Amino acid sequence: MSYFDEMGTSENLRDPYAAYSSWLQRQDNEALIRKHHDAEQVFRRTGITFAVYGQEEAEERLIPFDIVPRIISAREWRRLSQGIEQRVIAINAFLEDIYSKQEIIKAGILPESIIAGNEAFLPEMMNFRPPRGVYTHIIGTDIVRTGPDEFYVLEDNARTPSGVSYMLENRSAMLRLFPELFRKNRIRNVENYPQLLRQSLESVAPPECNGKPTVAVLTPGIFNSAYFEHAFLADSMGVDLVEGSDLQVTDGRICMRTTEGMKPIDVIYRRVDDDFLDPLTFNPDSVLGAPGIFDVYRAGRITIANAPGTGIADDKALYTYMPDIVQFYTGSKPILKNVPTWRCSEEDSLAYVLDHLDELVVKEVHGSGGYGMLVGPTATKEEREEFGKKLRKHPDNYIAQPTLSLSTCPIFTESGLAPRHVDLRPFALMGGDKVRIVPGGLTRVALKEGSLVVNSSQGGGTKDTWVLDDD
Repeated sequence: MSYFDEMGTSENLRDPYAAYSSWLQRQDNEALIRKHHDAEQVFRRTGITFAVYGQEEAEERLIPFDIVPRIISAREWRRLSQGIEQRVIAINAFLEDIYSKQEIIKAGILPESIIAGNEAFLPEMMNFRPPRGVYTHIIGTDIVRTGPDEFYVLEDNARTPSGVSYMLENRSAMLRLFPELFRKNRIRNVENYPQLLRQSLESVAPPECNGKPTVAVLTPGIFNSAYFEHAFLADSMGVDLVEGSDLQVTDGRICMRTTEGMKPIDVIYRRVDDDFLDPLTFNPDSVLGAPGIFDVYRAGRITIANAPGTGIADDKALYTYMPDIVQFYTGSKPILKNVPTWRCSEEDSLAYVLDHLDELVVKEVHGSGGYGMLVGPTATKEEREEFGKKLRKHPDNYIAQPTLSLSTCPIFTESGLAPRHVDLRPFALMGGDKVRIVPGGLTRVALKEGSLVVNSSQGGGTKDTWVLDDD
């Protein structure tokens, strides 16, 4: 199978990489090897790790970082950002609709069962409109590429998207290691993301908020896999990082304990899943959230970002309807296409998937992190047979997609550059005034030769993403 190389070849180098390639050819390989090891030490000293559950080895792992940037032209980024903004607006409109009039179901665009039978749908959110009508304040859109102008949305992350701290630390590391590259190339800025995030969060504070809103980040705690990111973002925004035990309801407000006593919070950026957010409304055994926070939220006295119930937009079965969802709410065809997808809940689709398991990627509709999926072409016959049993038993739990010819970008190895498959997670911020999209995002790279799985939990790494300021 042939793959689109985003850098191109020495005989046919692509324009976005021209200046970088010229610089690279002048570098001493031993010096680059030292830079590669320096980057690892930077990440180790900074504590840029992620947790892996269910492994016998150490729970904390250093996320691998590659020193060769991924470079996107201004023209390419314009199209991507327009498509992302269109999708973000459609998803927010969809969430507002399904938690109110459900016009999309009445119009026959979506089957009622995909909402009513979905575990991510929260009936408690019905007929409640969050401040400024914003449900999805932070969205990560996973995008893959198969050709020069062929981009596909692989999935939407509208509940608690992670990875932005790695995007920022990747840029920080590159600035430290290769400052000359940023002097010679017009690379768009991502370092202001924390300020943009705070601005967006402050813009959706409850109407009764007087003066500058108080913002806090709610974390499940130090043992969560993304705790580094929670602490990083709170520190970068200059706001408090709190746990559920730090919060209580006082005079109808959510307040946090401080050295000066209890202080009301106006906006809480939660990194706690819906079920654990409030033991009085959801899981009574939860100790991660704050008792009573949902009632305060429904009373309009605090903004929760992202809103409870947004996880339904992450559902991979719902993903198959996204082209129709975008058309329904924006009146335009999607700028960015979906990957062709079979719904295993449908009898004909299930039969096709079972007959072509050796060609397809099969995913759980609520799965994430690369877990619970089958990559047919690289699986053994025994693995495919075992997975087929799961499919027959719970077809509603799976969707299937073709094995895409994912584009490659070069990574640095001690013997030279080598192509590896990549994806891209740009981050969009939806405030009460506008949608802000940071130019670039998190590029994840499958470091293992031939692998299509880019998740860090499955052995993938990351690299800095450059969006050039002009063509």
